[in-house]
Amino acid sequence: MLIDELFKEPRRPLIMGIVNVTPDSFSDGGLFLDRDNAVAHALALADDGADIVDIGGESTRPPGKTYGAGSASVSVDEELARVIPVIDRVHRERPSLVISVDTQKSVVASAAIAAGATIVNDVSAGRFDDAMWSVVSTADVMYVLMHGHNPHDRASLELIHYDDVVSDVHHFLAERISGARSAGVRSIVADVGIGFAKGHDDNIRLLREHRRFVDLGVPLLVGASRKAFLGRMLGDNISANERDAASLAVHATAAINGATIIRTHDVRSTLQFFTVFNRIAPI
Repeated sequence: MLIDELFKEPRRPLIMGIVNVTPDSFSDGGLFLDRDNAVAHALALADDGADIVDIGGESTRPPGKTYGAGSASVSVDEELARVIPVIDRVHRERPSLVISVDTQKSVVASAAIAAGATIVNDVSAGRFDDAMWSVVSTADVMYVLMHGHNPHDRASLELIHYDDVVSDVHHFLAERISGARSAGVRSIVADVGIGFAKGHDDNIRLLREHRRFVDLGVPLLVGASRKAFLGRMLGDNISANERDAASLAVHATAAINGATIIRTHDVRSTLQFFTVFNRIAPI
């Protein structure tokens, strides 16, 4: 499917399924590090109804009391070895499936595009690698830019102080969108970065006031699937894999407030939820 077709009057939010080809992601680290397992998982997500599969080889799990030391940085060569064979095989086996690569590195993005990816999901919004926007612009693929931590300081993943989190994140995204457009990037999606360098109350407020980001003039992605702030609301004894119902509540709120793409581990339940929800109360 051509990516532009996904955004032609969608009947519901688009669903992006997560494939972590990593040993240390907070929810499923190690489950899909094996290449065959990763490919099978991506295809299973597609069979479950994912509009997009997002394949990444570097965890951004934050440090702190929830996740301990946090995730380790990954070399370009290691990230290439993890994700490119997976993207290549998924694309060959399911050429109509829209594939996103979750990376901050332009070299990885370029190789992923050559292997079949048509979306680059960059949690650094182009701040980690100065060549990223050039790669995306030249390939003319869709680009997701996210508000988050200082990409050169992994310790900043945990928390940043904001004078006004909604205004601060809005200002950041507006600046990065403008910069990316000036660099020739035509198709942009914005992500407020739930759980990235934000406190519990910051995440809640961003979700409550998410509609304020609609005036950025680009599609909006929200990815709160199984994140730690949900565990805080439910109780510390609730593991990441037990947060799918809570994730649906967050993603419903996000969709009502302007989100176009929902990034999730649990594609099947998310699709069922929005199929029924949209029949009863169309977004």
